[in-house]
Amino acid sequence: MPYTGAVTVGGPADTREMTGLTVTKLAVGPMDNNAYLLRCSQTGDGVLIDAANEADRLIALIAGTPVRAIVTTHRHWDHWQALAEVQAATGAAVIAHIDDADELPVPVTTRVHGGDTIAVGATSITAIHLRGHTPGSMALCYDAGGTLAGSPHLFTGDSLFPGGPGNTEGDPARFNQLMDDLEERVFGVLPDATWVYPGHGKDTTLGAERPLLPDWRARGW
Repeated sequence: MPYTGAVTVGGPADTREMTGLTVTKLAVGPMDNNAYLLRCSQTGDGVLIDAANEADRLIALIAGTPVRAIVTTHRHWDHWQALAEVQAATGAAVIAHIDDADELPVPVTTRVHGGDTIAVGATSITAIHLRGHTPGSMALCYDAGGTLAGSPHLFTGDSLFPGGPGNTEGDPARFNQLMDDLEERVFGVLPDATWVYPGHGKDTTLGAERPLLPDWRARGW
């Protein structure tokens, strides 16, 4: 079956094959979080994005894949409930943005900044710092072609969803910061074909969301 990204808690994972990388999406926990297993097509090495919940299901998902790192997109508790258990089972490095790292329940091996790259076997993903949802929220971009001209793949945590930016708790300063970062660092540089994998719910594309940017600004959330 072709990849759709429509997964449900307790249901099967959905897997997408692309140049250089395989992405497997699994929904876990009472907050319907998405966890993503990235696997290098060349080496077989893996990276897990957001060990959110249901450690047993995540460990089963990655069975047979040497997971070298677990990346947490931001500090909120629903995105790291399984982090300690999955890290202990895999021995993986723990990676987070420097501004959120101290809020995680285990020591962070590598504290990254926007623009830093994270190895996934023979390829890599790039951190994009998106302030507003939390101080250290980040998206992770995989660009197989290396030119941003094709169809990049963007894992946005809770900073971007179908229909709008992440929750900024009614704070105008945080909302405007997140919108500024999204417009400058995501919509300003990535093409419409960019596939967006959010921290909860269904996927989208930047092309589907771009026309709505003025509406988001106007409504203030």
